[in-house]
Amino acid sequence: PESWIRIRLSRNIVITPITCCGKLFPIHGDWRNTVRPISLLCVVGLTCIFGCAGSIVSEGDRGSSGLFGELRFRSASDNASQHLFTYDWLDAQPAATGDADWKCLAEAIYFEARGESVKGQFAVAEVILNRVSIDRFPDSVCAVVRQGTGELFECQFTYYCDGLREDIHEPIPYERAGKIARMMLDGKALNFAAGATHFHSTDVKPAWSKVFEHTVTIGRHHFHRVSNDTRRVAIQLVAEDGR
Repeated sequence: PESWIRIRLSRNIVITPITCCGKLFPIHGDWRNTVRPISLLCVVGLTCIFGCAGSIVSEGDRGSSGLFGELRFRSASDNASQHLFTYDWLDAQPAATGDADWKCLAEAIYFEARGESVKGQFAVAEVILNRVSIDRFPDSVCAVVRQGTGELFECQFTYYCDGLREDIHEPIPYERAGKIARMMLDGKALNFAAGATHFHSTDVKPAWSKVFEHTVTIGRHHFHRVSNDTRRVAIQLVAEDGR
């Protein structure tokens, strides 16, 4: 990742090494007759050492400094971890709109994960898009979200078959879900779900979760993916047990 370094040196870069050498090798009388090569070497050496010294500090420690100055280093990834994927960051993103797939993805994020962290909501969106990219699932967001028999609670995403209307009562979480959906459909490359194709609440333990490979837990959701060794059994369990 890109980084930036700022070095600020003070006048002590020269004064301090000379003072140190004066204490190590005291000079008496006429300095022109008593100065020794080792003293000069000491001054030069310590000047180089102290000149390169500084404090490597984080962005949060902006006010601290080293003995002679500052050596500041900030990794772009560190900065991102501080500011990205928070609600403040998400709220600062432009309002989003889109087609039918955008609406389906935004609704799925809203109904399945609006109470989760921003990363948790991105992870749910990843699951849906991971399914779209796999042949055994439908090839559009709306088809993935609506996959099921049409009977009560016989679908992949519970909100779509729980018998309740998909009414939006919380505009701010829905607006956030729309922004996440827009970024994901525009190709934002993330992997919070670690390739997961399924997830479930931490409050339940469906049969298929024992067969699927657990990838990560974010908030109140466990994420899973099917391994090659258990694919057939896992697919059968999903068909019997839902999402």
